[in-house]
Parts: sequence; C-alpha cells; structure tokens
Amino acid sequence: MPRSADRVSAAFRLLEELGASTADHPGGTLGAHLQRVREQLERWDARPALQLAGLCHAFYGTDGFATAPLPLGQRSRLAEVIGAEAESLVYFYASCDRDASYPTLADAGSPFRDRFTGARFVPTLRRRSDFVELTAANEVDIARVDGDFRARWGADLLSMFTRLRPLLSPPAWQDCVTVLAPSP
Repeated sequence: MPRSADRVSAAFRLLEELGASTADHPGGTLGAHLQRVREQLERWDARPALQLAGLCHAFYGTDGFATAPLPLGQRSRLAEVIGAEAESLVYFYASCDRDASYPTLADAGSPFRDRFTGARFVPTLRRRSDFVELTAANEVDIARVDGDFRARWGADLLSMFTRLRPLLSPPAWQDCVTVLAPSP
C-alpha cells in the first residue's frame, strides 16, 4: 500500500494534469483551495484518507461548485491515486444534494440524497462526521481568503455548523467560531 505522502504527491500531479491549478475558485485557483483544505484537515488531525479526500473533494464537482475536473465515469482513476476509502469520501461529498441533506444531517437516521443518482440512504455516523469535517474545512478556507464571502455567508455557515457541532472535531469547531463569527 502506498504511503500517504506518496498518495498526496500523486494527487497533486493529477490535479495539475486536470488543470486545477488554473481553474478559478473564490480566493484564487481551485488547486490552491484544494491544497489549503487538505492542510486544514491535517492541522485538525484528520486521518490520512480524509486529508486526501479534502485535497480532491471537488474532483466530481459539488452541489455548490459545478466545475468537475474528473468525470464520474473515471472514479477508478482517482481511487488508484488516493485509495478506495478516500475516493469514496470524495464521491460522498460531491454527491450531496445540499437542499435535501443539510437540514437533517445532524440527526441520526436521517436520509442523505445522492444528487447524481437520486438515491436516498442513511449514512453511518463516521460518514456524516467525515462529511461535516470536510464541509467545515472547505467553507472555513473560503471564508478566510474571501472577505465578501465571509460577510455574506459567515453567519449562516456558523449557524449551520452550530447545529452540526456534534459531528465536528473540537479544532474544527473552534476554527468555525473563530473564522465565521461576525466581527464586533
């Protein structure tokens, strides 16, 4: 099994190949954002698979960011690079129908809707926690680098993460409060 550092390097090469370093994203490029999200998850002491998912979380696009560097039909290509567990987290993140899933995500037994297939299922606690941790890393990064985004969405995001707090690690929660709370 490849070491985590080898997988990170291989993922960076794939990001470069797919043009993420030049794709626009709030606060710079998609590649820079993805790198910062992985680094944020590392600072929060997330396990390596979640860090890799953070680095690749937008590969299939998301409900909030349509750019998809890699088509869904090439999931096996990403799995070869970052491993099956990390790729399944990337898919789960990308597949979230936010309108259908966000309102009840903190509730055990609540359904999650896959926006690609329309399927509804109940994710495990670990899967929901991973999803929320990755979501927090993503949103906190954008809020840090884009003051307009933070001013417009910070309070709403803090409200959402307050509701989802049981699924967040203590360092992730602290960064949500620090970055997203309104300035005095």
